[in-house]
Amino acid sequence: MTYATASRASLPATAEEEAYVHLQQALRQGRYKAGDRLIPEEIAADIGMSRMPVREAFRRLAADGLVTLRPNRGCIVAGLTLEEIREAFEIRSVLEGLAVRLATPRMTTETFEELERLLERMERAGQSGSGDWVLRHQEFHALIYGLSGRPKLIRQINALHVMIEPYMRIWFDYVEKPLSARQEHERLIDVLKSGNTRDAEAVMQDHIAETANLLADYASPGRR
Repeated sequence: MTYATASRASLPATAEEEAYVHLQQALRQGRYKAGDRLIPEEIAADIGMSRMPVREAFRRLAADGLVTLRPNRGCIVAGLTLEEIREAFEIRSVLEGLAVRLATPRMTTETFEELERLLERMERAGQSGSGDWVLRHQEFHALIYGLSGRPKLIRQINALHVMIEPYMRIWFDYVEKPLSARQEHERLIDVLKSGNTRDAEAVMQDHIAETANLLADYASPGRR
């Protein structure tokens, strides 16, 4: 299954799901900042639906840790401290490690060809300085963990990507992407091709941990 096929398979089926996906994408792209209040009437008008599905989407986003529901203030976009960002990456490394272990036996020649194509798109976006690098990077990972066959696991990982993506975009805007990025992803593809599930899990965990360290170095108050 390609990433495009997986995406089509997960198209919103209800108004609540449509509102949830719409807000997830907006949060991922940084359209809403930490501390912003989300107004259900405005969002409902923007999507073209009633307020009720939007309010239900707020509850799902709150369960994901992406927003906070406060009495008298409504729905507030959650922000992450440096330690919370680290924790999100730690959790993500464990969950994606498990996902890649489950996904490895399901991979086919078509999977590897699609991963290579996504890696090329990621490389072109990085060379052009485009913020699309973050999107292509997420697509690369989503293709892998989407093959795990575990819907709840996939949902948890996706929520973590949504949570950290705005910080990844800020980081990418100000820091040149390390030259090792392509090599890291090529190494991951190579170990996936080998079929060794434990090695694939370890390589994925190391890759995510290294990204966390780079992002933390950038975000540290003492950085030069």
